[in-house]
Amino acid sequence: MIINTYIVPGQPHPLLAPDRNAGWASLRSAYEQVGKEIEASGAELLLLYSTQWFSVIGHLFQTDPKPKWTLVDQNWYEFGSIDYEFRIDPKFGELYAGISRQHGMQSATVNYHGFPIDTGTVVALKLLNANNAVPASVVSCNIYAEREETRLLGRAGREAIDAYGKKTIVVVVTNLSNRYEVAEIDPARDRISSAKDDEWNRKILEMLGEGRLEDVAQVAREFGREANADMGFKAIWWLAALAGENNKYDGKVWDYQPVWGTGNAIVSLTPAPNKEIDFEKEFDESPILESVEQGTGLETHNVLAEAPDVHRQSEMSSHEDEPPPAEWMSAPAPATFVTKKAAPPIGPYPHAKRVGNLLFLSGIGPRRPVTGEIPGIIRDGAGSVIGHDIGVQTRSVIDNVRAILEEAGSRLENVLDVTVYLTDMDRDFEQFNRIYGEYFAAIQPTRTTVGVDSLPTPIAVEFKIIASV
Repeated sequence: MIINTYIVPGQPHPLLAPDRNAGWASLRSAYEQVGKEIEASGAELLLLYSTQWFSVIGHLFQTDPKPKWTLVDQNWYEFGSIDYEFRIDPKFGELYAGISRQHGMQSATVNYHGFPIDTGTVVALKLLNANNAVPASVVSCNIYAEREETRLLGRAGREAIDAYGKKTIVVVVTNLSNRYEVAEIDPARDRISSAKDDEWNRKILEMLGEGRLEDVAQVAREFGREANADMGFKAIWWLAALAGENNKYDGKVWDYQPVWGTGNAIVSLTPAPNKEIDFEKEFDESPILESVEQGTGLETHNVLAEAPDVHRQSEMSSHEDEPPPAEWMSAPAPATFVTKKAAPPIGPYPHAKRVGNLLFLSGIGPRRPVTGEIPGIIRDGAGSVIGHDIGVQTRSVIDNVRAILEEAGSRLENVLDVTVYLTDMDRDFEQFNRIYGEYFAAIQPTRTTVGVDSLPTPIAVEFKIIASV
């Protein structure tokens, strides 16, 4: 039984630095009010889906009954650390994972000491469930799962809740607009990055305040494009599917504030099954798939773009009898990109390949465009190479990445995931990490840093990038 649902942001600012900005303090206050509401609700389970817990192969479910660690956010480390110890319901996580597998999705449980819990989940649980009064369960956000698989994951969650038989609070941890300020700002002067993003955020919140959850799910793709919504606002697909894909909710917007340029809101959506509405499904809707094809276990693991939703605004006439344009009937073919603004590839591969709305970059090093010269090489008086400047090479890598992204119709702010290869981890990591932070601290891509013996050319650093378009 679902007794209430909430949409909350996952930035650490309201938890760690509410005194530095009135809006962050306001979000902290709203968070705590919702926490009191949850504590008084009689809930027996708190189910969270956080866009900050990325998974790549399938879906993960936290089943460690008492995860305990200290979190230092990789982007906002200057705000301090967060000690946490949570109360997790492992039986529900195992049940949810099992039902997801029955629907053909690749699913696995996670239960080992030290597994990193994402900032969004930590912030939400610390502020909503400070005393661990309600046991929690957490599911990951697969970065490749598009609309249909995300909806199916939501449906599996509802089946798990119904089978478990406990009163459940459902929480999605997601920003609205997700355009960060990319330079240092005065926290007291924080604002939404653009007027367009703010306009879109307010329209979405108006709909949510009216309880129109399914309508918001139907315009999520457009919102994602226009306002760079957090993970394409896919969390709302999961929530809407889990909650029954209708507009029968009593909505309340508790707060809406900027956090480092992004749009952050706290919203509650209380099921109201007897609510009278003009159109239960105002927008065109397709049924949820019963399962995904076996094999990879991922309906969209090849990340081909889906056909855009055909929808209509309530004030416009319906066009349900009209067929969609022919170009919507199939996904676009993958496209490859090579630019002269970055060093030429050293083998038979492109700089980047676009598949659907994702862009995959080959390994990118610091070599200069056109000439292929390696910057930051240190030589002795005889001209022999005796070392390298990791700072120079790191900046050159990022310049190349930026040029390739822009050639492919993206930008640095759209980077989702970074894998970094360093040939001298002990010596170079600290300086590399500092320079990396100058460019990516506000963008917050996930990152893995790997030490390697060598790279194909005598360079000291290489990036592997996944970005959205």
